[in-house]
Amino acid sequence: MPTAATPSTPALGGSRWNTFPAVGTTLTARHFFTAIEPLLQGIVDDNALTGADSAVLEDQVRATLALGTRETSLPLFLGPDSASAARELGAQAEVIGRQLASWATEALERLLTDPVPLPAGPLVVRSHCYGHLLTPPAADLLLGRRGGPVAMQLYNEWLHQIVLLRDALLPFTNWQDVPLLITPTGLRHTEPARDAFLTELLVRQIRHSSVVAFAREVVTGASGPAGYGFEASGGTALPVVLGRPPPDRAPVPVDLAPRPGRRRSRHVRPGSTGLLRRTPHPRRGPPARHRVRPAHCPYPHRAGRRRGPHRPHRGHPRRHHHPRRPRPSPARPPLRPA
Repeated sequence: MPTAATPSTPALGGSRWNTFPAVGTTLTARHFFTAIEPLLQGIVDDNALTGADSAVLEDQVRATLALGTRETSLPLFLGPDSASAARELGAQAEVIGRQLASWATEALERLLTDPVPLPAGPLVVRSHCYGHLLTPPAADLLLGRRGGPVAMQLYNEWLHQIVLLRDALLPFTNWQDVPLLITPTGLRHTEPARDAFLTELLVRQIRHSSVVAFAREVVTGASGPAGYGFEASGGTALPVVLGRPPPDRAPVPVDLAPRPGRRRSRHVRPGSTGLLRRTPHPRRGPPARHRVRPAHCPYPHRAGRRRGPHRPHRGHPRRHHHPRRPRPSPARPPLRPA
């Protein structure tokens, strides 16, 4: 027999589907998912759902949380030319969506045999429609055979809270441990920040400052100065790259087979092909094709020792002009008298 509700703990039922305090609280993703199960219980009770109907709702939840489906709540189309940040957030959304769908399957199976008590009576919640598309079987179940406006609004509120939960966890790698700020309306207080975050993600290349701003709103419920991270009561949020070791830039020792006429290289930097490039000897000077042998040079010991275009030797004038010997004009044949 359920215990009577105390004044500090409002009874579930009627228009109240949660017992969150008015000042708000912090919950992890798993605890928040469990806290919104009364909405799902109201759907089971209003529609008299059975085990055969649970598969319909499971498919609906998976389609809503997946990417690339008709019913997706995150129309993020990824391709080979997509930005790295968009690909990373898309992969994060798929991982979180699969986990939330798995939790939904477990909750449906449990509530069919172990229902959540609603002491204040059946749930009747008014939920604003957010345009989440339904699969044809789910639409027939919630609006056709045994459904109606009560079941539809309960399901809409439950599904929207799950979508808000998925989006609120996108900025975090350790998303299962993040303490989320929860108010009596669930995660609806994150909607303005979520709209700005998703608009930048879907329309343009998202910035790191936007990810930090949305993460701050999710955890603290307030905005703050722009930066690489922020500090909250539950810890400090910093970019994950700061926790990784620096890349190894030291040369990688390799043993290349020598080629005829070429020296062996024993150190090649990562990413190089190991090919050797012939360079002029420091004493022998450049190859013969680059040498300059003027007809006359007042510095014979320096003739032909140019080290390249516009790079004279040390101590040698930058512009060295070689005087030319006057050449005698060719003799003209004597003129013959006419």
